[in-house]
Amino acid sequence: MKLVFPNGEHPQVLLSHGVNRIGRSAEGAVVLSVDGVLERHCEIHVTGTGANLQVPDGGGEVSVNGKPVADIMALRAGDTIGIGPVQARFMVVEAARAVPASAAAAAAADEEDTGATRVRMAVPKYLLRGVSGAVFGKVFPVQGPVVIGRAAEADIPVAADEISRRHALVKPTQDGVSVEDLGSSNGTYINGKRVQQGFLKPGDELRLDAVRFILVAPGMEMAQQATRLAKPGDAAAPAASGGMSKWVPIMLTAAAIVVIVALVLSRG
Repeated sequence: MKLVFPNGEHPQVLLSHGVNRIGRSAEGAVVLSVDGVLERHCEIHVTGTGANLQVPDGGGEVSVNGKPVADIMALRAGDTIGIGPVQARFMVVEAARAVPASAAAAAAADEEDTGATRVRMAVPKYLLRGVSGAVFGKVFPVQGPVVIGRAAEADIPVAADEISRRHALVKPTQDGVSVEDLGSSNGTYINGKRVQQGFLKPGDELRLDAVRFILVAPGMEMAQQATRLAKPGDAAAPAASGGMSKWVPIMLTAAAIVVIVALVLSRG
């Protein structure tokens, strides 16, 4: 992952795992000595599942794709980040692979950053599928910390009056998704139980007042379908066909007897 500064305020920066501080401070990962940028303006947290932008206490004005960020927001490849007056582009770079020496030499000539960076979108480990209300039929990837709320700048905006502007925060983990209620008026529920903090496993229901989601892990539904197709009751079909097969010789013998009797009678 890296930050690219199209207006040249800073060279491109490869983001490291963990906290990357941005501001005027010389101790930051990105030092911007520009009017309007504070000592500790903002931070980008890089994890194994993605990255999120956070404005610390006392931080400066930050936006993502033109929308102000008050606290925390997950970043996606291609997002434009406004750091005070400075514009940066967040990019996910495909890991380098070994190439033949001749190809490497040719590629060296094109090493200059032209903006045509190869970007890949990581397959999300978890998805929230809307099953009611304003989110019915919609699917939302959970690749990093995601805020759900009525506000337009929420990562998952829900146009419903019953939802608070910043209703709940969900974060992917190794085994599922953690859930935190952000002080909502009408509550956050997991499988019908109201929670302040909780945990979603694939197949569990997340309800924000009357708006409901189901947590889905890619491949889970295919496995469930295979399980349904392999139910013990399905074994009855082969048994039935086997039972039918034992009658076939008897029926053929009976038909042969009928033909023989008919011939005898016709000769008589």
